Amino acid sequence: MGKTAIILGATGLTGSVLLQQLLDDSRYDKIKLFSRSASVIKHEKVEEYLIDLFELKSHQDKFRGDVVFCCIGTTKAKTPDQEEYLKIDYGIPVSAAEMAKENGIKTFIAISALGANKDSKTFYNRTKGKMEEAVLAEQIPHTYLLQPSLIGGKRDEKRAGEDFGKIMLSFFDPFLMGSLKKYKAIKPQTIARCMVLLDNTSYPNNRILSDDIKEIAK
Repeated sequence: MGKTAIILGATGLTGSVLLQQLLDDSRYDKIKLFSRSASVIKHEKVEEYLIDLFELKSHQDKFRGDVVFCCIGTTKAKTPDQEEYLKIDYGIPVSAAEMAKENGIKTFIAISALGANKDSKTFYNRTKGKMEEAVLAEQIPHTYLLQPSLIGGKRDEKRAGEDFGKIMLSFFDPFLMGSLKKYKAIKPQTIARCMVLLDNTSYPNNRILSDDIKEIAK
């Protein structure tokens, strides 16, 4: 019998790519989507729950499977209110990890960000760092926190700051070598492939930097 995967954020840039990869992977029989909005992909493998993600714990009975892929995330431009930002980037992943632990799910894989640090002076990096710490505290046997650089690819919504950053990174990418290699832009397909591979192999580190994501996904 194949695996049951749970995806949070399947309608986002990386989450939608991950969903397609799982649909094409014979190791997965069922994919449960917990989202605010419906996915455009309809498939016999997909079991979709349209919910308020801030009330995720109200759906504990349905939150059962073999692996959780957490692709939740927002930006300062999209969510300028810091309290709401915390509820999304910290609250949802941590609630998901707590539910995974309570339901005996052995693998939890989440997208964080390069620079995540609970002691950072930057609100964004500090939030991601605190999220990582809280997720790891659940001690789920196979926990992986991916720290990608700026993710390339077209989003449905306009993110001016990200668009400018992508233009700049595309110019500087060839010069990012050595210790700066981790700052190279990364494709959502690469992140998704890494997540799937981590679920089906083993890796010695919980936190995985952007250049290591690329190495794993080769």
